[in-house]
Amino acid sequence: MIKYHVCKDQTITAIRVSGHANYKKHGEDIVCAAVSTATILSANLLERMGFKGDYTVSVEEGFFDLKVLQSNPNLEHVLNNLEETLKELELQYPKYIKHQKEG
Repeated sequence: MIKYHVCKDQTITAIRVSGHANYKKHGEDIVCAAVSTATILSANLLERMGFKGDYTVSVEEGFFDLKVLQSNPNLEHVLNNLEETLKELELQYPKYIKHQKEG
């Protein structure tokens, strides 16, 4: 199962995604592919928009961790979009992706 956690103060301060969906075998898992695409696309977009010093990101097999160092409205829009994408995937595939709440 993929688990994701979005940390918020007044704005998003971090997004962590980990695990594997196990929806289908490797190479055919559309849930993993969708989550990977959303996270990598978001990180690449932030870099191309020139926000490289405003966040840190770690990407490994089955793991994505983005921490905001300095927020701004455009960076926040990208991260809000990522959060909404993960929520939509969770609605479509609730057995394979879950929002991990604090506590």
